[in-house]
Amino acid sequence: MSSDYKIPDGYRYTKDHEWVRRDENNDNVIIVGITDYAQHAMGDIVHVELPSVGDEFSKGDEAAIVESAKSASEIYAPVSGQIVKGNDNLDSHPEHINAQPYDDGWLFKIELSDPDELDLILSSDGYTHFLEEEDN
Repeated sequence: MSSDYKIPDGYRYTKDHEWVRRDENNDNVIIVGITDYAQHAMGDIVHVELPSVGDEFSKGDEAAIVESAKSASEIYAPVSGQIVKGNDNLDSHPEHINAQPYDDGWLFKIELSDPDELDLILSSDGYTHFLEEEDN
């Protein structure tokens, strides 16, 4: 059930179970991670392959891979833009994704090339509704 998962307000969510929020230091940079729902579904995260700084993606492109003991999952760019930072702490501590998916478990930061794309991503209420639909 969707109410069992943390879905904080102030974030936006994709139907691929990524979250995004604006970087507090730069309004044109978006921080990306996977949702609490996604990390629960994957189980213990054991490895992460992040994009490199300078890599450019279009919305929907495969940008990273998160591996758990159960499976490997592609992480898609929720917006178009250029990578400006990866979460290097995940190299030695991929378990941060399980423990703190919305904080220390973020994956990468991407500078928006089309800020309007952000408006197309689900609000917390929209994501909650999406999960409820998935449960049925």
